Amino acid sequence: MDSSPRQNLGISAYSWLKHDITRGVFQPGEKLLMSRLKERYDLGIGPLREALSQLVAERLVVAISQRGYRVAPMSMAELTDLYDARAQLEGLILKLAIERGDDSWEADILAKAHTLSKVMEVNTPDELLDVWDTRHQAFHTAIASGCRSPHLLQVRESLFDQVERYRHLWLCETVLSEAALERKRREHAALVDVILERKAERAADMMREHLMTPVPIITEVMRRRGLA
Repeated sequence: MDSSPRQNLGISAYSWLKHDITRGVFQPGEKLLMSRLKERYDLGIGPLREALSQLVAERLVVAISQRGYRVAPMSMAELTDLYDARAQLEGLILKLAIERGDDSWEADILAKAHTLSKVMEVNTPDELLDVWDTRHQAFHTAIASGCRSPHLLQVRESLFDQVERYRHLWLCETVLSEAALERKRREHAALVDVILERKAERAADMMREHLMTPVPIITEVMRRRGLA
């Protein structure tokens, strides 16, 4: 019984710290001072150490022997490798999903695509980014779920976690542009059409191409910000 509140604190510390690293509150290579973390999150050392250890396992934080922790660096090599790995895996997962998915899988994709296309009525840029990204993830997860392989989906989620910092750079450039949003809407609609036609090879090719489109944009942002 006693471990529940402590466990909740650990989860909170992990979620908050991961969010702040992803959103660039803490920059690549920056030292994560325990005193600053305690003050920012109003938490003790125990939950913070647990969170940092988990983020080390996810490669978002680097442990410095006897000297604490730093935010993991970002690089062009990692950017390219992560996005290529995700694109290759997502193509495989989509082919399996087309083979194994049923009518309810199709219906869920259509529902998520419709919801994503309606992201317009929001109050602030940050809200737009959060709402669109949540619905965008839900759309792609609905597609992937048809593969019916918990292990493949777990690997997919792990890669997504590792790429999230890079994705955020892309989101900030893309989601706040109506032209870019419209391009994405067209890409998603075309992808859904091919998936519903059960054209596995064509759908996999389109998915890989779709997932690689952020790379040139992220590359430019990293160069502009001195991250590359």
